Amino acid sequence: MATNGISKSLKLQFGLINSENRYLTAETFGFKVNASGTSMKKKQLWSLEQDDQDSQVVFLRSHLGRYLSTDKLGKVDCEAEVPDFDCRFLIIAQSDGRWALQSEPYQRYFGGTEDFLTCFGQTIGETELWWVHLAHHPQVNLLSVARKRYAHLSDSSTEISFDSDIPWGVDSLITLVYKDGKYSVKTCDNRFLTASGTLVNDYGPETAFTLDLRSDKLAFKDNEGKYLAPSGPSGTLKSGKSTKPGKDELFDLEESHPQVVFQAANNRYLSIRQGVSVSANQDEETDQETFQMEIDQNTKKCMFRTNAGTYWTLVIHAGIHTTATEIEPNTMFDIEWLGARVALKANNGKYVCNRKNGQLAAVSDTVGIDEQFSLKLINRPILILRGVNGFVCHHKSAITLNVNRSVYDIFSLLYNDGAYHIQCGSGKFWYVTSSDLVCVDGEEPENFFIEFLELGKMAIKSKDSKYLRADQGGTLKCDVTAMDSCCLWEY
Repeated sequence: MATNGISKSLKLQFGLINSENRYLTAETFGFKVNASGTSMKKKQLWSLEQDDQDSQVVFLRSHLGRYLSTDKLGKVDCEAEVPDFDCRFLIIAQSDGRWALQSEPYQRYFGGTEDFLTCFGQTIGETELWWVHLAHHPQVNLLSVARKRYAHLSDSSTEISFDSDIPWGVDSLITLVYKDGKYSVKTCDNRFLTASGTLVNDYGPETAFTLDLRSDKLAFKDNEGKYLAPSGPSGTLKSGKSTKPGKDELFDLEESHPQVVFQAANNRYLSIRQGVSVSANQDEETDQETFQMEIDQNTKKCMFRTNAGTYWTLVIHAGIHTTATEIEPNTMFDIEWLGARVALKANNGKYVCNRKNGQLAAVSDTVGIDEQFSLKLINRPILILRGVNGFVCHHKSAITLNVNRSVYDIFSLLYNDGAYHIQCGSGKFWYVTSSDLVCVDGEEPENFFIEFLELGKMAIKSKDSKYLRADQGGTLKCDVTAMDSCCLWEY
C-alpha cells in the first residue's frame, strides 16, 4: 500500500446496488448471497482483487473473506476460500456508471432480485446492472499514483493541484459526493470539480464521474469516456485524452486525519517556528502551528505530528520537543476533554503546562488555567457524519435528522472559542430541544463540543454535557451522559 509516512492508502470496499435499490448481501451462514439489503452495513461490503495474469479479470471478495462464484448452470454462492476458475468475473462498465458482472469462463451475466440471484443472463438487462457505492467515509486525502503527490485546492483557489508532498491543512481535504450512482469531487470550500478542471458552485452533468476500480486504486471517468489525470507542472486535475486508465489516471485514497491548532492561556498559538521545542508564542495559524492528531487504536492515546513528519515527545527536564521520528511511549498523550478546553497528560503522568516564557513542560499535578488549551479542528470546514447505522441527513420533515441513511447531507462546522456551531445549507443551525431532539431550523447558533475519542471517530456533546447519539428509531438525539458506540461518529 502506498504511504507518505502519515497514512496508508485505504482498502477500497464498496456496496453493489441493483435496479430495485437493494444491496448485494453475503449472508453469514450458508455462504448464500441475495439482493435484499436496504443499507450498506458489514454484510453488504465487497472488495475487488485482480488476477495476476489477466488484469481484466476480477474476483469479488465478501466481508467473510470468501469469493463470489458461479457454475456453468448459473448457480451462485460465496463459499470459495481462494479464488478459483468459477470466481473469475469481468466488469462491463456502462455509460451511466453501472456495472454488469460477466462470468469470464461461462460468458453469462450476474443479476436478479432478492433471493433469486443467478449468473445465467445472456444479455445485459436492468436486473444485471449494479451501482457502485464506496463504503468508506467520503472525506479523504487523494494521492496521484504516478506523481506521488497529493491533491489540494490551489493557492489561487481556481483548480485542484497535485503538487503537495504531504496532505497538510484544510486545502487538502477532498470530499467525494455520491449522487445517482456517480461521484463528484468537492473541494474544502464546497465547490465541484468539472471535467475541464474548473471549479463550480453547483452540481451538474459535467461534475459527475463514473468510478473505475482497479484493486485498491480508483479512476474517475467523465461523461465523454475520458479519465481525470494530473496535468502540467502543478498537476492540474482535469480530464485528459485517455479512454483507458493507466498509471497517470489512478489514485489512492487515504484517511484524512484531524489537523488542529492549539491556543494557550496567553492567547497565543502553539508553534514549532522557533525550533524543536513546542511553545505558545505565535499570533497566526500557519503550517508550523498546525498539528495532525493520530489516535492509537489500542490505548486511545494521541500523538501530534508536525508538517515535517516528526512527533511531539516528552524529553529530559519534562520539556515537549518535536524530535521523535517514531511512535514510542513518550510521544503518546492522554487528552482530557473539558468542554471548550482540553488538558494533555504526558507519559510521566504530569499535565502539560504553558510556562511564562511560552514553552511547554509536563510538570503539573492538577489542571489550572495554564494547563488548559483550546483545540481548533481546521480541516473539516464541511462535515459529514456516519454513525453505527448509517449517515446523518435531513429527515423528510426538514426539521430533525435521520441517522440511518446510505446517503448523507453536508453541514458547515464553524469554530467558536473551543466550541462549534453546526450549520445547514439553508443557513439555519443545529440545536437541542427540551425533549432532547436535535433540530436543524435554528435561527441562532448553539454551542457543541467535539471530542476525538477513537481513530477516525468523534463524539459531539451539547452545552448541557449530553452526547449526540443515534436513536434506535433512526433519529439524532442528545440525551445521554455516558458514552457508548451509538455516540461515536465517523467524520
